[in-house]
Amino acid sequence: MALIPATILTGFLGSGKTTLLKRVLTEAHGQKIAVVENEFGEENIDNEILVADTTENIIQMSNGCICCTIRDDLRATLADLAQKKRKGELDFERVVIETTGLADPGPVAQTFFMDDEVAEQYLLDAIVTLVDAKHAAQQLNDRQEARRQVGFADQIFISKADLVGAEEVDALIHRLKHMNPRAPMRTAHFGDVAIKEIFDLRGFNLNAKLEIDPDFLKPDDHDHDHGHDHGHDHHDHDHAHGEHCNHPSHQHGHGHHHHHDDDVKSFVFRADRPFSPEKLEDFLGAIVQVYGPRMLRYKGVLHMDGTERKVIFQGVHQLMGSDLGPEWGPDEKRQSKMVFIGIDLPRDILEQGLNQALL
Repeated sequence: MALIPATILTGFLGSGKTTLLKRVLTEAHGQKIAVVENEFGEENIDNEILVADTTENIIQMSNGCICCTIRDDLRATLADLAQKKRKGELDFERVVIETTGLADPGPVAQTFFMDDEVAEQYLLDAIVTLVDAKHAAQQLNDRQEARRQVGFADQIFISKADLVGAEEVDALIHRLKHMNPRAPMRTAHFGDVAIKEIFDLRGFNLNAKLEIDPDFLKPDDHDHDHGHDHGHDHHDHDHAHGEHCNHPSHQHGHGHHHHHDDDVKSFVFRADRPFSPEKLEDFLGAIVQVYGPRMLRYKGVLHMDGTERKVIFQGVHQLMGSDLGPEWGPDEKRQSKMVFIGIDLPRDILEQGLNQALL
């Protein structure tokens, strides 16, 4: 039987996850979606849409969607849903898991890799994060959970952008890109988002093409890269990248938005020489043992010794996987490109180890 695609929907409190979900659930898109909520918060969807009070915590809706709140663990609920689908008791095509406002999506994502029963029936498609533009600066400054949600995302929607000025939205996007260069970002107005921007994003599909914002990857100091006129040094005010400013809620409204020193950061590693598969595996294995809890997402397209095909690899926390991708094109530059997103990761240690794993 085909795997059931699953989407994890996460986001700041008040960012409009429920509005987005309601739209997804009530829109006539013809898809049958099961929504799993692992929260009992003020924003519960059921008191709005679902008035049915049943002992069975799975409620079938008029348009064929199903809602259930998790009273036990996620694994058991997913297994239960899949079993009912197999028996023909429930009809749904995909699952959306809504996490609580401040939940770390990591453990939810890991469920899909660690638990055999879940992994045999579901395909984790993507983590979608909603960021509330009005309260983002404060939440990102004060709550590591909010920063983690950004780091984990495959797709970011910025809600309530109409409530703040364009400059503030730009500053927010700039800040989010530093934390996560992989995730496309769009503004979403009252949950008005096309279904195709939420589903089948293939964020966890190892064969997916690796999307990293090309502008973000300009070498070095992309903020001041104005045609390399190194005659006068205009880099000096940026080199510390805000080390002197990490007080919670220390806000700068003076265009110096890139001085936030968030603990969730990303960096990119590239190399032209091929990796030695054994050395790379040893090094990555050792790194995830030590830094796994702080490694949110990491992905790469690798140029490996011994194969004519690209090797695609990715991971969440301690769990990683790799896969053979398409062959390198005859004129294509063979290069490894990896992006790491994590909490205060030791960039120097990672770069040194990766360099030593090259042939």
